[in-house]
Amino acid sequence: MFANVEDAKNLTWHADDSIKDGLLRHPADSPQWKTIDQLYSEFGQDHRNLRIGLASDGMNPYGNLSCNHSSWPILLIIYNLPPWLCIKRKYIMICMMIVDPKQPGNDIDVYLAPLIKDLRKLWVEGVDVYDGNAQDTFRLRALIFCTINDFPAHGNLSGYSVKGHHACLICEKDTSYIQLKHGKKTVYTRHRRFLKPFHPYRQMKKTFNGTSKIDSAPIPLSGLEVFDRVKNISSMYGKIQKRMAPTTTFGRKSLSSLICLTGAIYM
Repeated sequence: MFANVEDAKNLTWHADDSIKDGLLRHPADSPQWKTIDQLYSEFGQDHRNLRIGLASDGMNPYGNLSCNHSSWPILLIIYNLPPWLCIKRKYIMICMMIVDPKQPGNDIDVYLAPLIKDLRKLWVEGVDVYDGNAQDTFRLRALIFCTINDFPAHGNLSGYSVKGHHACLICEKDTSYIQLKHGKKTVYTRHRRFLKPFHPYRQMKKTFNGTSKIDSAPIPLSGLEVFDRVKNISSMYGKIQKRMAPTTTFGRKSLSSLICLTGAIYM
């Protein structure tokens, strides 16, 4: 992309041509983007360094047939581009396709290992790239800015247990739930505490369960706190008959545990 003059120019659009009026028009206007620039000033000084979104999910392409099949496309999205280009198919890179009769489960880390290795190299060392627009060679670095997946896929990638009574990765042990007597389903409650302190929904007792929520939302885990939770976990892969019960809500030390909690790290 940098070899193409037009694409190389678009990759610095967020710094050169975007409107700076305090409104959220592009990920570059978000607090997360600005926090990264403050924490890693050397990375933020070169506007050509890439912020990448990692999207993944499992699907069955033969859903209309009686066929067990699981496909997991791993996509990379470049957020340096203008918002009307970054989501175009031309600029979305499919770097991996995991295909199996069953979903990979914990073994997804084995497939992701080469990708994580390349991403670590792009972050720590960088690679020399020729810029067709500036007509010079520079050291390109990149980071995972965010991840895009649904809740089950998030649990599969991060190693966090998104089932049971502690499914919320923010509330964890403080997750509020109700076990239905007849349906045997788990229902999660107390969502109103994530609203603003004076939001009108907080005082609507009759509409909800007869109480007004006055407690505040818990603080998400930081990157260091996530690492402390998973650093002593021994990850086991393959078809294992019996697994040890996890001592934390994180079931394994996933290669992508920190990546999947990017928002908690940078915010």
